[in-house]
Amino acid sequence: ADSGSLLQSPPGGWRDGWPSRRAPDPTGAAALMAAKVAAAMGRREQLYALSLVMLSAKLARIDGPVNRAEINAFRGRFQIPRENVAEIGRLFDQARTRTDDYEMFARELGRVYADDRQPLEDLLGVLFAIARADSPDGAINARERRYLDRVHAAFGLSPGAWDRAENGAARPTVDEGDAYRELGVMPSASDDEVRGAWRRLVRELHPDVMSARGAAEAERVRATVRVARVNAAWDRIKRDRRL
Repeated sequence: ADSGSLLQSPPGGWRDGWPSRRAPDPTGAAALMAAKVAAAMGRREQLYALSLVMLSAKLARIDGPVNRAEINAFRGRFQIPRENVAEIGRLFDQARTRTDDYEMFARELGRVYADDRQPLEDLLGVLFAIARADSPDGAINARERRYLDRVHAAFGLSPGAWDRAENGAARPTVDEGDAYRELGVMPSASDDEVRGAWRRLVRELHPDVMSARGAAEAERVRATVRVARVNAAWDRIKRDRRL
């Protein structure tokens, strides 16, 4: 490995001076074990930080030697404390000595964050930025796209999450889990079931329906607020499912 820090390139630059990217590596096995231990002990933040570095480094290496643009893209997304730069740099260097194990890290992270996928979507967005960093027109090559596609699947993210990460779009204002709860359906519900739940709620909360029921003014006001939440939830699910 080049063993340089993330601040400066090592002597000779970022050349292809480390082992084959598909060669077995005990360091990779040790890192994966560390990830599994962190997950088992409930240390989600520690697992996330480790996986973030591992997945970023392996993506940068997937299509050949890591270059300065990819290093800068990684660093530009995070405020790395000065006292941690050398440590993060060593982990980054170790991670890119092989790329055949990235799906294992992604699956472990996806499993642990199954109840809160927004951090996973954020990480996918970072990976898209790294993939585009060394291309003048921001194009993503076939190897990088396959890597991103498999990470997206391992994370268990929706098609809408892919679109937002790819386009650098802002995260939704409604959490995915909250959206389904607002409509009173399970995430496993079919498109027709979700659409039907949305239409039913909008119909029930319509001002004319509320008035016909003899609802008090306060109840009608609450219904107006609820309709806004119901519509926001439907918009979130609709984008996620590309409906």
